[in-house]
Amino acid sequence: ALSPQPESEVFEITDFTTASEWERFISKIEEVLNDWKLIGISSGKPLEKGIYTTGTWEEKSDEISFADFRFSVTHHYLVQEPSDKDGKEELGEDALPLPMQDLLSMNNDFPPRAHCLVRWYGLREFVVIAPAANNEAVVSESKCNLLLSSVSIALGNTGCQVPLFVQIHQKWRRMYVGECQGPGVRTDFEMVHLRKVPSQYTHLSGLLEIFKTKIGCPLTPLPPVSMAIRLTYVLQDWQQYFWPQQPPDIDALVGGEVGGLEFGKLPFGACEDPISELHLATTWPHLAEGIIVDNDVYSDLDPMQAPQWSVRVRKADNPQCLLGDFLTEFFKLCRRKESTDEILGRSAFEEEGKEVADITHALSKLTEPAPVPIHKLSVTNMVHSAKKKIRKHRGVDESPLNNDVLNTILLFLFPDAADKLTDGFESRANTSAGNNPPPENEDYNLFSQFKSAPSDSLTYKLALCLCMINFYHGGVKGVAHLWQEFVLEMRYRWENNFLIPGLANGSPDLRCCLLHQKLQMLNCCIERKKARDEGKRGNMSDRSPGASGDGAKGGDHSGDNPDKEKEFGKSWESWSDSEEEYFECLSDTEDLKGNGQENGKKGGTKEGNKEPVNLKPEGRLHPHGKLMLLHPGEPLYVPITQEPAPMTEDLLEEQSEVLAKLGTSAEGAHLRARMQSACLLSDMESFKAANPGCCLEDFVRWYSPRDYIEEEVVDEKGNRVIKGELSARMKIPSNMWVEAWETAKPVPARRQKRLFDDTREAEKVLHYLAVQKPADLARHLLPCIIHAAVLKVKDEEAVEDISSVKKIIKQIISHSSKVLRFPNPEDKKLEEIITQIMSVEAIIARARSLKAKFGVEKCENEEEKEDLQRFVNCLLEQPEVSVVGAGRGPAGSIIHKLFVNAQRVPAVPPLEEELRRSGSLEERRQGVQSDFPPPTGREVILRSAVPRPAPYSKALPQRMYSVLTREDFRLAGAFSADTTFF
Repeated sequence: ALSPQPESEVFEITDFTTASEWERFISKIEEVLNDWKLIGISSGKPLEKGIYTTGTWEEKSDEISFADFRFSVTHHYLVQEPSDKDGKEELGEDALPLPMQDLLSMNNDFPPRAHCLVRWYGLREFVVIAPAANNEAVVSESKCNLLLSSVSIALGNTGCQVPLFVQIHQKWRRMYVGECQGPGVRTDFEMVHLRKVPSQYTHLSGLLEIFKTKIGCPLTPLPPVSMAIRLTYVLQDWQQYFWPQQPPDIDALVGGEVGGLEFGKLPFGACEDPISELHLATTWPHLAEGIIVDNDVYSDLDPMQAPQWSVRVRKADNPQCLLGDFLTEFFKLCRRKESTDEILGRSAFEEEGKEVADITHALSKLTEPAPVPIHKLSVTNMVHSAKKKIRKHRGVDESPLNNDVLNTILLFLFPDAADKLTDGFESRANTSAGNNPPPENEDYNLFSQFKSAPSDSLTYKLALCLCMINFYHGGVKGVAHLWQEFVLEMRYRWENNFLIPGLANGSPDLRCCLLHQKLQMLNCCIERKKARDEGKRGNMSDRSPGASGDGAKGGDHSGDNPDKEKEFGKSWESWSDSEEEYFECLSDTEDLKGNGQENGKKGGTKEGNKEPVNLKPEGRLHPHGKLMLLHPGEPLYVPITQEPAPMTEDLLEEQSEVLAKLGTSAEGAHLRARMQSACLLSDMESFKAANPGCCLEDFVRWYSPRDYIEEEVVDEKGNRVIKGELSARMKIPSNMWVEAWETAKPVPARRQKRLFDDTREAEKVLHYLAVQKPADLARHLLPCIIHAAVLKVKDEEAVEDISSVKKIIKQIISHSSKVLRFPNPEDKKLEEIITQIMSVEAIIARARSLKAKFGVEKCENEEEKEDLQRFVNCLLEQPEVSVVGAGRGPAGSIIHKLFVNAQRVPAVPPLEEELRRSGSLEERRQGVQSDFPPPTGREVILRSAVPRPAPYSKALPQRMYSVLTREDFRLAGAFSADTTFF
C-alpha cells in the first residue's frame, strides 16, 4: 500500500529553479566581471596631474545576450603600475571606492583625448554595456530600467566597485546611465541631453541652482561648491593669411619655372590651407563659488583673464597636396591598358611619299636648320607608324603636347642637342654626360636600394617629365606622345652615332631599373658602332699596335676605342655573329679578372704545340710585367682583346634559362661549353697574334695565373731552378681550353668576328622601347618617381626640422627598398608607400601653415623665436598644447591678435533666428564688441562633498558636468548617497 505513494509525490514536485532570461542575463554580467577580475575592493594611487593624457588607455570586450538581443561589454581602463599591497589594508573597510574619489579629483579636468565618459565624470576605469549591433538601440523606458536594475543586482552580488554604464537611445546621442557601488555607498550616473537650451542653463548661476536642487542637501549652510570652467573659442578665417600656394601654371612651364615648380623637380606643398581651425580653450581650473559673477545680465568670464590657455588645431581632412597628386596620378597610369598606338590613333592608309619629309624631329630641328631625312632602308616600320599616329584625325599642330612644351622637355632631357656648332656630329657626341664620377652621398645612392636610376641620369629626368606631362599636359595622351618622341630620338641617335647623354659609361648597371639598363645597352651599341665607323673612315695606320694601345688607354674614357684592356673587362660575353653560333655566358667572369676560378673547366696540355715564330706580332697592348714567353724567351705582351658583350638583366635571365635547358647530357654539356667559350676563343686568338710562338702555358699564366703552378726543384747540376706546369684540371684530356687553343688562329681583335653584334642588340633595344605601353613605362619608372619624391620630402623636411617626420622618412626608405627590390611589386604595397609620402607632405605643409600664422620667421627676438618654433612643433605632434603665460605670453598675444583681426571683419549675420539671439545675448552680457567671438563651447564642472540623503550621512562626492555648444546641451551628473540605513 505504501509503495505507490512516493511515485505520486514525484509527479507533484514543481521545479522553481529554472532561470528566467533576465536572471540568466544578470549571471552572464557577473560571469564577465569575474573573468576580468573586477570583483572586490578597487585599489590605486590618487591620480597624478595630466595622467589621462600621457598614460595609456586599454580596453577589452566580450559579448553577452538578453534572450536574442546581443550586447557588447567593454572594460575601459587606464594602465597603472601596481600599487603596494600594504596600501590596501590602510584603506580600511569604510574607505570610498576609487571611482568615487576620482569624481572629486581636479588633476585631469578636460582631457584633450579621452572617452566621453572620462571627460564627463573623470573616471579612470569603467565598464560599458551597449547594443552590439550599430543600428540597434534601447529606447523604451521600461527596457532602460530593466537594464539598470540588472546592473545594480550584478554589482550587489559580485561586490564589484567599478562603475557600470548602460548605453541607451541612439548611438550618436552618447547617452549613458550607470551605477557604482561600494560598502554602504552608491553613486548614480544620470544624464540630460537636449537640442534646445533652456536659457537659465547658459550661465553659471543657473547651473549652480540646478546642481543644488539635484543634491537636495539637508544641511542649511550648504558645503562649498568648487567650479572648473572652460570656454572654447574657434578661429576659422585667417583673414590676413591668404594661402599662398597655387597649383602651378601650366603654360609657364616653357619658361622653366612653373608657379614655384622648378623644371625637372617634383612640386611640393598644399594647394589649400592644411590647418582649418584653431581652437583656443581658456580655463579657470579652480574657482570657489561666489568669486565670479556669471548670469544672464553680466559675466566676469573674460578669456584674457583666464589663468590657463591651451590650443589645438583642427587639420583639414586630406588637404590637396601637389606631390601627393603627382604620385597618385602617375600611379594610376600603371593601370591603363591601352598601347601607344591606340592612344595616339593610327592610320595605315597614308601615302608613304609625304612621310619622309615629315620625319623631322624636334631635336634635329634644333640642331640643323634643314630637315633631316632618315634613310628609308634603316627606318623600321615603327618610325613610319609613329608619324602617322600623330597626324591621324588632326592637323599636325593638334598633337597632345604643344611644340614649345615638347621642345623644352626634349632640350631638358638632351642638353647636348642645343649646341648648334658647325660640326654637329662632334658637339653632340662629345657632350655625352656620365663621365664625371657620381657624388658619393647616401641620397644619391638611394637608386641602388630602390632599383631606380641615379638622380642625375636621363632615365630619372624622363620619369619626372612624364610625371609632369601626365599631370598637366594631356595625361596619358601626352605621355604616349613624349614617349614616342623619345623613342624616335633614340633611333636617330643610333643611326647617326650620337651618344645618349645622362648615362654612365660602360655595361648596364644591374642595380638600376630595366629601362635604364636598356638605354645603357643602346649607348654601348652606339659607342661600338661609332668606333667602328670612325675606324673605317680613318686610315688603318693609326690602328697599329702601339698607337691603338695608347688609344685604348686614352679612349677608355672617351669611348672611342672598342678594344679596352682585358683586365678591366666586365663580366659579360656575348653573341658572335659568325656562322657558328656562340651564346654568351657569365662563367668567365673570374678568368677575366685573371684569378683563375674557371668554374671547373677541364684541361690537359699538349707540349710542343708551338706556332711558327715567323709571324709578325699584331694587336699588342703593353708588356705584362717582367714575364717572358716560356720558349722564345721574349717579353709576354698583353693583347688588345674584344670587349665582352654588355648584358641587361632580362638577357642574363634568358641566357641562364637557355643554359639550364641544355641539360646534363654529353651533347648538352658540349654545346654549353661551346657557348661559353666564345669569349675565351677570341682572347686566345688575340693572344696568339700578339705573342708569336707562345704556348697554352703562356696564355694561362696571363689569363688564369692560378692554373699555372710553379715550384722550386733541384736540377741534375744541383742548381735550384723554378719549374712550372699547368694545374691538374688543365691536364684533363679533351679539356675545353686545350680544344679552344688548338682551334684558335693568331688573329688580332680587330680582325676577329664580333663577339658583340651591336646592330642586332640595338635593334632589339629599340624594338623593346617602341612596344612599351604607357602603363609599362609607368611601372618601369615608378621607382624613379618614388626616389624623387623621397629626396624632395627630405629636402623640404631639412628646412623645417621636424623630428617625427625624420622617423617616418626612414621608415618610408626601408619600406620602399623592400618593396621595390623585386620585379612587379604588388599595387597595394606601392599604394602604401605613396600614402606614407603624402602623410609626410601634409605634416610639413601644416608646419609651414602654422609658422606663417604665428609669424615665426618675422620674430626678432631669438629666444622668443625658438619658443614659438617649439610651440608650433608641439601643435603638430600633441593633441593640445598649453600656452605659456596664457593670454600674456608671446604665443598668447599672437593668438589674441588673430582673433581680433578675425572679429574686425564684418560678421555675416547668421541666418538662424536662434543663433542670432544667442549671439546678441553674449554681446549684451559682455557690453561691447569683444575681441573674441561668442565661445563655441562652454564646459563647467561643479563638485562638492555633501551628506545624502540625511544630515547624519557620510559626506559623499557629488559632481555635475555641463557642456553647451551650438548644437546641443548636456548635463552629466554623478550623485552619491549613503545606503547604510536607506
